[in-house]
Amino acid sequence: MAKGTPPDPVDAEAAIRAYKCVLSAVIEQRPSGTRQRLADVLGKHRSFITQITSPSYSTPIPPKHLPAIFSVCHFGAPERDAFLAAYRIAHPGKAPVDGSMRRMRHISLTVPDLGDDKQNAALDRAINEFIHRITSIAGKGG
Repeated sequence: MAKGTPPDPVDAEAAIRAYKCVLSAVIEQRPSGTRQRLADVLGKHRSFITQITSPSYSTPIPPKHLPAIFSVCHFGAPERDAFLAAYRIAHPGKAPVDGSMRRMRHISLTVPDLGDDKQNAALDRAINEFIHRITSIAGKGG
């Protein structure tokens, strides 16, 4: 396939399933609560985590989530290599190059319960977006 040529939809779907199989296998080997921790770190609902980790869903994993996934799920080098190989087939040019993947760490915050699921989710998203903006600025060197 020539560089810049979109992958065949069937090949892309197979590659998506392939990287999700790797991710699913990794998560199954981790302690219970890993999916919830991943949801917390990404600022998403567990249903989103189910969609991006299950090979039966064709929902692709956004490249911006890869560092957090690798960090929370504690990928070993062979697992990470297998995942990225399939990811690059499914999404040419979208996977970060090996040197650009920063290690992530988990931080926990205690915030008030606003008494409404939508407001709580909006607060969670706002905090997550703020952190991403700040770390993006810091990553640019100034």
